[in-house]
Amino acid sequence: MFIGFLDRLIGSMISIHMDKGRVAMKKILLLFTMLIVGGCQIRTLDPHSQMADDQAFLIYFSFAIMTVVMLVVFSLLFRFTWKYKETEKNKEDVPEEINDNKRLEISWTLIPVVLLAILAVPTVMITYEISPQATGDSTSANNNDSANHVHVTAERFNWTFEYENGKQSKDLVLPVGKSIVLHLQSADVIHSFWVPELGGKQDVIPGKEILYEVTPGKTGNFLGKCAEFCGMDHALMRFDTEIVSEEKYRRWLLDE
Repeated sequence: MFIGFLDRLIGSMISIHMDKGRVAMKKILLLFTMLIVGGCQIRTLDPHSQMADDQAFLIYFSFAIMTVVMLVVFSLLFRFTWKYKETEKNKEDVPEEINDNKRLEISWTLIPVVLLAILAVPTVMITYEISPQATGDSTSANNNDSANHVHVTAERFNWTFEYENGKQSKDLVLPVGKSIVLHLQSADVIHSFWVPELGGKQDVIPGKEILYEVTPGKTGNFLGKCAEFCGMDHALMRFDTEIVSEEKYRRWLLDE
Protein backbone atom coordinates (compact mmCIF):
# COMPACT_ATOMS: atom_id res chain seq x y z
CA MET A 1 0.00 0.00 0.00
CA PHE A 2 2.80 2.39 0.94
CA ILE A 3 4.66 1.50 -2.28
CA GLY A 4 1.55 2.24 -4.33
CA PHE A 5 1.13 5.62 -2.62
CA LEU A 6 4.81 6.44 -3.19
CA ASP A 7 4.51 5.48 -6.85
CA ARG A 8 1.50 7.77 -7.34
CA LEU A 9 3.27 10.62 -5.51
CA ILE A 10 6.39 10.33 -7.68
CA GLY A 11 4.26 10.10 -10.82
CA SER A 12 2.36 13.23 -9.81
CA MET A 13 5.60 15.14 -9.14
CA ILE A 14 7.03 14.10 -12.51
CA SER A 15 3.80 15.15 -14.25
CA ILE A 16 3.87 18.58 -12.55
CA HIS A 17 7.52 19.01 -13.48
CA MET A 18 6.81 18.07 -17.12
CA ASP A 19 3.85 20.47 -17.26
CA LYS A 20 6.05 23.30 -15.97
CA GLY A 21 8.65 22.38 -18.56
CA ARG A 22 6.05 22.51 -21.34
CA VAL A 23 4.81 25.91 -20.17
CA ALA A 24 8.37 27.24 -20.05
CA MET A 25 9.08 25.86 -23.53
CA LYS A 26 5.91 27.50 -24.91
CA LYS A 27 6.96 30.85 -23.43
CA ILE A 28 10.43 30.54 -24.95
CA LEU A 29 8.97 29.66 -28.36
CA LEU A 30 6.53 32.58 -28.14
CA LEU A 31 9.34 35.00 -27.26
CA PHE A 32 11.52 33.61 -30.06
CA THR A 33 8.67 34.00 -32.56
CA MET A 34 8.05 37.60 -31.45
CA LEU A 35 11.75 38.42 -31.91
CA ILE A 36 11.75 36.94 -35.43
CA VAL A 37 8.55 38.73 -36.47
CA GLY A 38 9.83 41.97 -34.97
CA GLY A 39 12.79 41.87 -37.33
CA CYS A 40 10.61 41.54 -40.45
CA GLN A 41 9.75 44.49 -42.64
CA ILE A 42 6.16 45.17 -43.71
CA ARG A 43 7.21 45.81 -47.29
CA THR A 44 3.64 46.06 -48.58
CA LEU A 45 3.33 49.32 -46.60
CA ASP A 46 6.31 50.86 -48.41
CA PRO A 47 4.66 51.48 -51.82
CA HIS A 48 6.72 52.47 -54.87
CA SER A 49 4.00 52.36 -57.54
CA GLN A 50 0.42 53.51 -58.05
CA MET A 51 -0.84 49.95 -57.64
CA ALA A 52 1.02 49.55 -54.35
CA ASP A 53 -0.25 52.99 -53.22
CA ASP A 54 -3.83 51.89 -53.86
CA GLN A 55 -3.34 48.65 -51.97
CA ALA A 56 -1.71 50.42 -49.02
CA PHE A 57 -4.65 52.86 -48.96
CA LEU A 58 -7.10 49.95 -48.71
CA ILE A 59 -5.11 48.44 -45.84
CA TYR A 60 -5.02 51.72 -43.89
CA PHE A 61 -8.66 52.50 -44.71
CA SER A 62 -9.83 49.06 -43.55
CA PHE A 63 -7.70 49.33 -40.41
CA ALA A 64 -9.22 52.75 -39.61
CA ILE A 65 -12.78 51.39 -39.88
CA MET A 66 -11.90 48.34 -37.78
CA THR A 67 -10.27 50.57 -35.15
CA VAL A 68 -13.40 52.73 -34.84
CA VAL A 69 -15.63 49.65 -34.55
CA MET A 70 -13.31 48.08 -31.97
CA LEU A 71 -13.21 51.25 -29.84
CA VAL A 72 -17.00 51.57 -29.86
CA VAL A 73 -17.57 47.89 -29.02
CA PHE A 74 -15.00 47.77 -26.22
CA SER A 75 -16.20 51.11 -24.80
CA LEU A 76 -19.75 49.77 -24.58
CA LEU A 77 -18.49 46.48 -23.18
CA PHE A 78 -16.55 48.14 -20.36
CA ARG A 79 -19.31 50.68 -19.70
CA PHE A 80 -22.05 48.08 -19.28
CA THR A 81 -19.77 45.69 -17.39
CA TRP A 82 -18.99 48.42 -14.87
CA LYS A 83 -22.47 49.97 -14.73
CA TYR A 84 -24.35 46.72 -14.23
CA LYS A 85 -21.85 44.84 -12.10
CA GLU A 86 -23.22 42.95 -9.14
CA THR A 87 -22.96 44.65 -5.74
CA GLU A 88 -24.32 43.97 -2.27
CA LYS A 89 -27.15 46.41 -2.97
CA ASN A 90 -28.38 44.97 -6.25
CA LYS A 91 -27.53 41.28 -6.15
CA GLU A 92 -31.11 40.42 -5.22
CA ASP A 93 -32.61 42.65 -7.92
CA VAL A 94 -34.26 41.07 -10.95
CA PRO A 95 -33.55 43.06 -14.16
CA GLU A 96 -36.51 44.21 -16.22
CA GLU A 97 -37.11 41.88 -19.16
CA ILE A 98 -37.19 43.59 -22.56
CA ASN A 99 -38.77 41.68 -25.43
CA ASP A 100 -37.94 43.94 -28.35
CA ASN A 101 -36.58 47.35 -29.24
CA LYS A 102 -37.23 48.32 -32.84
CA ARG A 103 -34.93 51.35 -32.79
CA LEU A 104 -32.02 49.33 -31.39
CA GLU A 105 -32.57 46.44 -33.79
CA ILE A 106 -32.67 48.77 -36.80
CA SER A 107 -29.53 50.55 -35.59
CA TRP A 108 -27.41 47.42 -35.15
CA THR A 109 -28.54 46.21 -38.57
CA LEU A 110 -28.03 49.43 -40.54
CA ILE A 111 -24.70 50.48 -39.02
CA PRO A 112 -22.81 47.33 -40.17
CA VAL A 113 -24.46 47.59 -43.61
CA VAL A 114 -23.33 51.21 -43.98
CA LEU A 115 -19.80 50.39 -42.80
CA LEU A 116 -19.55 47.47 -45.24
CA ALA A 117 -20.78 49.68 -48.09
CA ILE A 118 -18.19 52.35 -47.23
CA LEU A 119 -15.48 49.67 -47.30
CA ALA A 120 -16.83 47.88 -50.38
CA VAL A 121 -16.95 50.85 -52.76
CA PRO A 122 -13.20 51.70 -52.84
CA THR A 123 -12.31 48.00 -52.58
CA VAL A 124 -14.30 47.06 -55.70
CA MET A 125 -13.10 50.12 -57.64
CA ILE A 126 -9.41 49.59 -56.86
CA THR A 127 -9.58 45.82 -57.34
CA TYR A 128 -11.17 46.26 -60.77
CA GLU A 129 -8.63 48.92 -61.73
CA ILE A 130 -5.50 46.96 -60.79
CA SER A 131 -6.67 43.45 -61.64
CA PRO A 132 -4.26 41.78 -64.13
CA GLN A 133 -5.82 40.42 -67.33
CA ALA A 134 -5.22 37.46 -69.59
CA THR A 135 -3.83 38.01 -73.09
CA GLY A 136 -6.64 38.54 -75.59
CA ASP A 137 -8.86 40.54 -73.27
CA SER A 138 -9.77 44.04 -74.41
CA THR A 139 -7.79 45.92 -71.78
CA SER A 140 -5.62 49.00 -71.62
CA ALA A 141 -2.62 46.74 -70.98
CA ASN A 142 -3.17 44.94 -74.29
CA ASN A 143 -3.58 48.17 -76.21
CA ASN A 144 -0.92 50.23 -74.45
CA ASP A 145 1.63 50.74 -77.24
CA SER A 146 3.49 53.45 -75.31
CA ALA A 147 4.28 51.11 -72.42
CA ASN A 148 7.50 49.13 -72.02
CA HIS A 149 6.76 45.43 -72.43
CA VAL A 150 8.78 42.81 -70.56
CA HIS A 151 8.25 39.06 -70.99
CA VAL A 152 8.62 37.21 -67.70
CA THR A 153 9.13 33.43 -67.62
CA ALA A 154 8.89 31.55 -64.34
CA GLU A 155 10.62 28.18 -64.23
CA ARG A 156 11.64 26.11 -61.25
CA PHE A 157 13.55 27.73 -59.61
CA ASN A 158 14.43 30.97 -61.37
CA TRP A 159 13.00 33.88 -63.31
CA THR A 160 13.94 35.10 -66.80
CA PHE A 161 13.15 38.62 -67.99
CA GLU A 162 13.23 39.38 -71.73
CA TYR A 163 13.07 43.00 -72.84
CA GLU A 164 11.79 44.51 -76.10
CA ASN A 165 15.23 44.58 -77.73
CA GLY A 166 15.72 40.86 -77.01
CA LYS A 167 18.00 41.32 -74.00
CA GLN A 168 17.54 38.69 -71.30
CA SER A 169 18.34 39.03 -67.62
CA LYS A 170 17.82 37.27 -64.30
CA ASP A 171 17.12 40.65 -62.70
CA LEU A 172 14.15 42.93 -63.30
CA VAL A 173 15.23 46.45 -64.29
CA LEU A 174 12.52 49.06 -64.92
CA PRO A 175 12.42 52.82 -65.63
CA VAL A 176 10.79 55.08 -63.06
CA GLY A 177 7.61 56.89 -64.05
CA LYS A 178 6.98 54.74 -67.13
CA SER A 179 4.10 52.34 -67.68
CA ILE A 180 5.33 48.74 -67.69
CA VAL A 181 3.40 45.72 -68.95
CA LEU A 182 4.80 42.43 -67.67
CA HIS A 183 3.81 39.37 -69.74
CA LEU A 184 3.82 36.64 -67.10
CA GLN A 185 4.23 33.00 -68.19
CA SER A 186 5.15 29.74 -66.49
CA ALA A 187 7.20 26.98 -68.12
CA ASP A 188 6.23 24.25 -65.67
CA VAL A 189 4.06 24.60 -62.54
CA ILE A 190 2.05 27.39 -60.91
CA HIS A 191 4.25 30.18 -59.57
CA SER A 192 3.39 33.59 -58.12
CA PHE A 193 5.11 36.83 -59.10
CA TRP A 194 5.54 39.25 -56.20
CA VAL A 195 7.48 42.44 -55.61
CA PRO A 196 5.73 43.83 -52.48
CA GLU A 197 6.82 47.43 -53.09
CA LEU A 198 5.33 47.40 -56.60
CA GLY A 199 2.00 45.73 -55.91
CA GLY A 200 0.13 42.55 -55.12
CA LYS A 201 1.27 39.08 -56.04
CA GLN A 202 -0.02 37.45 -59.20
CA ASP A 203 -0.28 33.74 -59.93
CA VAL A 204 1.61 32.62 -63.04
CA ILE A 205 -0.15 29.66 -64.63
CA PRO A 206 1.24 27.24 -67.25
CA GLY A 207 -0.27 27.73 -70.71
CA LYS A 208 -1.71 31.16 -69.90
CA GLU A 209 -0.12 34.58 -70.34
CA ILE A 210 -1.12 37.18 -67.76
CA LEU A 211 -0.64 40.91 -68.34
CA TYR A 212 0.49 42.74 -65.21
CA GLU A 213 0.64 46.53 -65.62
CA VAL A 214 2.59 48.68 -63.18
CA THR A 215 4.09 52.18 -63.12
CA PRO A 216 7.04 52.51 -60.71
CA GLY A 217 6.87 55.80 -58.84
CA LYS A 218 10.25 55.83 -57.07
CA THR A 219 13.75 54.56 -57.74
CA GLY A 220 15.21 51.87 -55.53
CA ASN A 221 16.28 48.25 -55.17
CA PHE A 222 13.77 45.63 -54.08
CA LEU A 223 13.55 41.88 -53.67
CA GLY A 224 11.11 39.92 -55.82
CA LYS A 225 10.11 36.35 -55.15
CA CYS A 226 7.86 33.44 -55.98
CA ALA A 227 4.97 33.49 -53.50
CA GLU A 228 3.54 30.08 -54.42
CA PHE A 229 5.20 26.90 -53.15
CA CYS A 230 6.60 25.21 -56.25
CA GLY A 231 9.09 22.60 -55.03
CA MET A 232 12.15 21.91 -52.90
CA ASP A 233 14.05 25.10 -53.80
CA HIS A 234 11.02 27.40 -53.73
CA ALA A 235 12.63 29.65 -51.09
CA LEU A 236 15.56 30.31 -53.46
CA MET A 237 13.34 31.46 -56.33
CA ARG A 238 14.08 35.17 -55.92
CA PHE A 239 15.20 38.01 -58.13
CA ASP A 240 16.51 41.54 -57.70
CA THR A 241 14.34 44.42 -58.87
CA GLU A 242 15.94 47.76 -59.69
CA ILE A 243 13.96 50.89 -60.53
CA VAL A 244 16.21 53.40 -62.28
CA SER A 245 15.99 56.66 -64.22
CA GLU A 246 14.88 56.44 -67.86
CA GLU A 247 18.36 57.43 -69.08
CA LYS A 248 20.04 54.75 -66.97
CA TYR A 249 17.46 52.22 -68.16
CA ARG A 250 18.25 52.96 -71.82
CA ARG A 251 21.98 52.59 -71.19
CA TRP A 252 21.38 49.31 -69.38
CA LEU A 253 19.33 47.95 -72.31
CA LEU A 254 22.18 48.67 -74.73
CA ASP A 255 24.86 47.36 -72.41
CA GLU A 256 25.95 43.85 -73.31
